[in-house]
Amino acid sequence: MEGNSSLDLTHLTEEEQSAILQVLQRDLDLQLVDEGRVRSLERTETDPRRLRSLSGAWFTEECSKRHRAGSASALVHASIRHRRTRSRASEAPLAELFKGETEKDSRNGEQNHSATEAERRLEASKDEESEGQASLKPVSTPRVRHPRAKDPFQTYSSSSSKESEKRTNGFLDKQEGDFDARNGDSDSWSSSMTDPEPVSLRNSSSTCSLHSNTTLGGSMMSLFSSGDFGAVEVRGRIQFSLLYDAQREELHVRVHRCEDIASARKSRSDPYVKSYLLPDLSSHSKKKTSVKKKTLNPVYEQTLRYKVNVGELQSRTLNLSVWHAESLGRNVFLGEVEVSLGLWDWSYTQPLWQDLQPRVHLSPDSISSRGTIVLSIKFIPDGSEGGGLPLTGEVHIWLREAQGLLSFKGGPIDSFVRSYILPDASRESGQKTRMVKRSISPKYNHTMVYDGFHASDLREACAELSVWQREGLKRHILGGVRLSCGTGLSYGEAVSWMDSTEEEVAAWVTMIKNPNHWVDATLPVRTDLAHWS
Repeated sequence: MEGNSSLDLTHLTEEEQSAILQVLQRDLDLQLVDEGRVRSLERTETDPRRLRSLSGAWFTEECSKRHRAGSASALVHASIRHRRTRSRASEAPLAELFKGETEKDSRNGEQNHSATEAERRLEASKDEESEGQASLKPVSTPRVRHPRAKDPFQTYSSSSSKESEKRTNGFLDKQEGDFDARNGDSDSWSSSMTDPEPVSLRNSSSTCSLHSNTTLGGSMMSLFSSGDFGAVEVRGRIQFSLLYDAQREELHVRVHRCEDIASARKSRSDPYVKSYLLPDLSSHSKKKTSVKKKTLNPVYEQTLRYKVNVGELQSRTLNLSVWHAESLGRNVFLGEVEVSLGLWDWSYTQPLWQDLQPRVHLSPDSISSRGTIVLSIKFIPDGSEGGGLPLTGEVHIWLREAQGLLSFKGGPIDSFVRSYILPDASRESGQKTRMVKRSISPKYNHTMVYDGFHASDLREACAELSVWQREGLKRHILGGVRLSCGTGLSYGEAVSWMDSTEEEVAAWVTMIKNPNHWVDATLPVRTDLAHWS
């Protein structure tokens, strides 16, 4: 390494380089935090020997003796920068990742500022990790009353401060391998199989229209697929039945058999059936049947069981996919069906045949909803509580929970909800819930309180609730709801944010007409919220 100015990274793609640089950027951020910690120690610790130990200076000295050519991260940075000879479009993401390195060089003349920033980050991370669990009762933030502003666009005060383009005709099981690696799930049949014994399913004379429709208009699993592989034409069908055991709070997915499925290897397949309760792609959601050797008409008669609350079924989609088990390579996709459990007739327990479908690749931009949000709202007019209280009208928004949140990568996420009362050009009305970690159906149980309202103001205002996902140091908006009269106007001016749907308008108008009463609503987390500033 001392003889060369750079490493040989010609075998790396741009994506692989970007992934490496993201790790280095994270390392840079941690160095910044540690610098702040060390500066704090230097101000408080008087014993030089103890300071040397606590600050880690001894470790830095030892490293400098062993790595005389400089840090490994600097060498990797330089090597990747040296190799960037592709088009400008591909260079742009890499250039952004070097921003942190440039900033670090410029910090030599800004020591005080960087120390303050490091300490702020350190304290913020501690505060975030110490967020507690919500109680069973709605939690209200302390209300701080503010005088009403004369400007109609700064009218309301907050009770808190700011805070593949083609159909897939079969492909190798690359995405299954990706999911398993990410979730730490092995391909052990014993760990994923469930009760092989027949379960008696009660017969019902009722008839219904049962379709595997989804809210996405295509395969939800395709959102998390990584590409098309192989050329096996999807054909055949699968027979299954569904039963919900209310006493045990279990969903029973009975996989009976498949018929006339595609051949993966020389007129034969070794098929098994895999299921996910989407949008959860964790190992907890993944279930498998046993493998049936050398057959195109496998019979399973196995029950896959899910422990799930009945309320969550409305936002879940059952994905059943058939795969050929390949002992020496990737498993081969043979077809799938998807069932929107919110549309299922649970009185129907007879076995049902469904044709296997190819996987249709969807763009994330085509998703209209990323789950549902359950809330209650109430308007308290001024003086309605007696004794002249409250002094001004109040809007209470009780955020109960979200259900079936669909993230950009699938699986459980860290999420929170942020609220604004519009019009509010200053964004001072912003409030947010605590962060709920590792859940697709998080329970927030948080109440936002906004004062400064007259009854007439409610028809000009809008309550925006947006759901956010935290991924590392980044935050992404998944979607939200807007509660208003949906007129497109506020105090006579056309505004983009007065775009509530019929369901959102109905909840808001019902609240206006029923003061001092909670109005319950379950609304889609829609992705088409118009931008406002």
